Amino acid sequence: MHRKLKITAAALSVLLSACAGLMVRQQDLDAWVGMPVEALDTHSFFITVPMVRTKTESGIEIRNYANGQNFGSCSGYGSAKVAGSWVNSSAFSNCSSGWVGCNNIFYIKEGRVVEYAPTGRCYTDSTVQPQERYKRLRAAG
Repeated sequence: MHRKLKITAAALSVLLSACAGLMVRQQDLDAWVGMPVEALDTHSFFITVPMVRTKTESGIEIRNYANGQNFGSCSGYGSAKVAGSWVNSSAFSNCSSGWVGCNNIFYIKEGRVVEYAPTGRCYTDSTVQPQERYKRLRAAG
């Protein structure tokens, strides 16, 4: 029984450490609430990510900064069997593809961020928080 408990604890530890890297921190989301959209437009990370912009009928702008990658893989098996002057062959292949990543979704109203809602396989840290750059750029302009 003691051995089973150790194995279970080790498996749980590995699982938790694998998930720990994909953590969305509430303080990173809260840092965007009320920020001017200019802070988002000049952020050094978000300006490097493809963005899709939509607008609701009520005037809320939705921006999705999709950060991820496509993946694909194939595997197969084949065989041939000779019987006299006949050859019997068979083959099997299986392919899959998809996209994995994070949709960094921002809801904006009247030029200010209302909510930041990362969706998918996401993690946040201080590097996605608003930067002071937008204030310097505004002052220089």
